[in-house]
Order: sequence, then structure tokens, then C-alpha cells
Amino acid sequence: MAGTYKIKYHKSKCIGAGSCAQIAPETWSLDKKGKAVLKKSTFSEKDKSKNIRAARSCPVNAIEIYDSKGKKIV
Repeated sequence: MAGTYKIKYHKSKCIGAGSCAQIAPETWSLDKKGKAVLKKSTFSEKDKSKNIRAARSCPVNAIEIYDSKGKKIV
């Protein structure tokens, strides 16, 4: 489906910086230990900018984003 993006999250890399949850709270939250929790693994074009910023804000690159053809964006 065109315009659908997928998130691949490497929780084992997460250090709990929390920037993803601040930038895209509809996609990310933090658990009791302060680690990021992925609320939804896909998003549409309208949320692209926000989710790319969230992924780029991760200091340990635990978040990857792929387009509908499987090409890695972040």
C-alpha cells in the first residue's frame, strides 16, 4: 500500500532517552523502566515527518523506518 511506512524497533538498544515519545507520542510511550514502547508499527504519509524526526532523535539508532517498498529511510 503506497504511503504506508513501517517501523522496526530494536528494544535491546534502547537507553531510555525518551525523545521518540516526546516527538511522536501517538507512536511511542515509555514503560515503567523508562524504555520506549512502540504503540503502532505502521503509519501513513501524514505522520511521516514526525516519525522520521523521532527515529533520528534516537541517540543509539534503535528505530528504523522503511517505506512501502522496503527501502530503509532512517
